[in-house]
Amino acid sequence: MTTYSLGEFHRFGGGNAEFLYLVPSGGVFALDGLSSKILNKLESAPLDREAMIAALSSQGHAPAEIATCLEELYQVRAIRNGKKLIDPPQPLPDHFPLQTMVLNVTNQCNLSCQYCYEFGEDKVATPEGKPKFMDWETAKASVDYLFKESIGRRKIHITFFGGETLMNFPLLKRVVDYSRGMAGEKDVDIDFSLTTNATLLTPAIIEYLSENHVGVTVSIDGPQEMNDKFRIFANGRGSYDIIAPKIKELLASHRTRPIAARVTMTSQAMDVLKTYRHLKNDLGFHEVGFAPVTTSPNRLYSINEQGLDSVLGQFGVLAQEYLEHALRGEQHGFSNVSDTLAELHQGVNKSHPCGAGLGLVGVGPSGDIAPCHRFVDSDTHKLGHVSTGVDKQKQADFLNRGNIQSKYECQTCWARPLCAGGCHHEAYVRYGDTGHPNLHYCDWIRGWTDTCLQIYGTIAEQNPSFLDHFSERKAQ
Repeated sequence: MTTYSLGEFHRFGGGNAEFLYLVPSGGVFALDGLSSKILNKLESAPLDREAMIAALSSQGHAPAEIATCLEELYQVRAIRNGKKLIDPPQPLPDHFPLQTMVLNVTNQCNLSCQYCYEFGEDKVATPEGKPKFMDWETAKASVDYLFKESIGRRKIHITFFGGETLMNFPLLKRVVDYSRGMAGEKDVDIDFSLTTNATLLTPAIIEYLSENHVGVTVSIDGPQEMNDKFRIFANGRGSYDIIAPKIKELLASHRTRPIAARVTMTSQAMDVLKTYRHLKNDLGFHEVGFAPVTTSPNRLYSINEQGLDSVLGQFGVLAQEYLEHALRGEQHGFSNVSDTLAELHQGVNKSHPCGAGLGLVGVGPSGDIAPCHRFVDSDTHKLGHVSTGVDKQKQADFLNRGNIQSKYECQTCWARPLCAGGCHHEAYVRYGDTGHPNLHYCDWIRGWTDTCLQIYGTIAEQNPSFLDHFSERKAQ
């Protein structure tokens, strides 16, 4: 006898339609009236096939139509026949080609941000005795390593990082020239970006970045009173007065790539709406993204549960604005929504929270290879060196720890295809283990994902062509 029960999904509405977020596949499935009725009947208890067909036939549905709908729901695993279907964990590939290298051209910075994950109270870096600035030989070896380990990729990416990236700007220019030459020889597209605190921007630097199509993300925490709480110089002076005119010049002169702002939220700076409106409307950033500070829970600037609820509420306001723009076919600029919608549209189903140690690595000024930029200069997390490559055993240990299959607490969470347990670095700072789930963010992640699903469903129903550019982003 065939007996049906509910599969693993999250049910949500979008516009006037109803959808399922299918956990096993990370896909979105639109429900019609009949499929919705089938799921409703299974909510109370499993039901055998004959009883289901009989019950729905009495409501005017043809048996053949019911049978077809049952099969479709079964194929997408919205319902199951008897026991739960469990996908066996996929083994890690022997070789996964690199796509992105984060090149920390210096571990020095001209600011003294208290919350900094690299230099602050919760730092994992151990830079003592290591070079403060990357030299050309190390940079060249890093680029050579990237090209060697990215075979099979048609497009690769270098992100310049610090410390403060622009403190080693001459090296950046040399890397761009050398990498472009290598890419031409190998018929590979290469893309460049950098993150900066904007204090060292000059007209000449801005002109170079624009002419060479280098993407720029500026770290800034909002209007002056918010930014200057933590983003200060060593003498305690705030950085806003220095960076604001430079940012305006950057936005006026750099026309070849969108310029983004990246905001670190702390317990003293959680006015998301005010921050967004200042950065987007007053300064003119193309995109603005927010991330909670990475910190131990006992720091004064750590955001507590009540604070996270406040942030989620404000995110919801901006998400609604994003939806209104999308339905008109306009871009809004709240990148937290765009990033999630892109993953939903592409059917992302993560084994790991990000590409760290897999398709992405960070390289420190010494040439040491780390899983990502947040672990650069940490001896504990070193995976190898650009001159000798990655230690496969260390890499496998890191990736096995971070695999969603290794995180017991995540196995019943419907949001795991997008979250995969959360940031490795956050896990290490909070729990001392890169593979530990970010349990302090679970409710927040589920709430935010549900909001984005509703937005996605509404756009899919009312203006589906808006989603096309997310497909184009994947194709790149």
